[in-house]
Amino acid sequence: MGNPESQRVVITGISRGIGRATALAFARQGARVAGLHRNKNPRVTTDIEAAIRTAGGEPLIHVGNVSSTADIDRLATTAAGKWGGIDTWVNNAAQLFVKPFLDTTDEEWDRILNSNFLGYVRGARAAARFMVPAQHGQIINVGSAVEVLPPTDMTVYVSAKGAISSLTRALAVELGPSGVTVNTLAPGATDTPLNDESWTEEVRETYRSRIPLHRIAGSDDIADAIVAFSSHSMRYVTGQVIFVDGGLTLNGSVGHREVTTDL
Repeated sequence: MGNPESQRVVITGISRGIGRATALAFARQGARVAGLHRNKNPRVTTDIEAAIRTAGGEPLIHVGNVSSTADIDRLATTAAGKWGGIDTWVNNAAQLFVKPFLDTTDEEWDRILNSNFLGYVRGARAAARFMVPAQHGQIINVGSAVEVLPPTDMTVYVSAKGAISSLTRALAVELGPSGVTVNTLAPGATDTPLNDESWTEEVRETYRSRIPLHRIAGSDDIADAIVAFSSHSMRYVTGQVIFVDGGLTLNGSVGHREVTTDL
């Protein structure tokens, strides 16, 4: 934690959406930012590297997959070796999956849980191997409001996001004595390339009408919350799931008629 310009940050799923926005938000504070993405097009890597440098940070970008323990461990070892440690690890990479439960296969469950949950396990483990000996560090998991507001046909995805919250609480207890905090920031409806694959305009309008702030989040809204949560002022917060959703999960309004009769 310490000063923002001294932060050594690792982000999975760094090339687009919340991951990219978070990388640039840290870079604007002068942080050193490492990350993993799975797009093998070299222009994707050079683009995010250039964007981080322009924003004021120092980049270290790897191509790989969170489904691979070797890829995750290599990223952590390289970042810690180059910068002398890791201060903040952001588990963010995920795949969207929308399909009726009765049509899902074992292979689909294995694939989504491998990336969306076990990818977080791999990331947290790789980070903790450097944080625990240093007696310092924080792991921030990007969860989702679907954990408490599950949409239909998303049981696989929702299950993975719910497991992240349990992982967060368990790791907070286990790693706390070593000075390592673990928290989840759970976005609500957020405009990202991932959601573009399944959202219709009707979905967008439904979200806008239900969110008390009456707007869908941008990736920057979530990224700014992640950076704020990484500050030294949050050093005593651990094991929490914080919803960054514009109030979506609070809204139980269904259109009651006014009743003023005294009981």
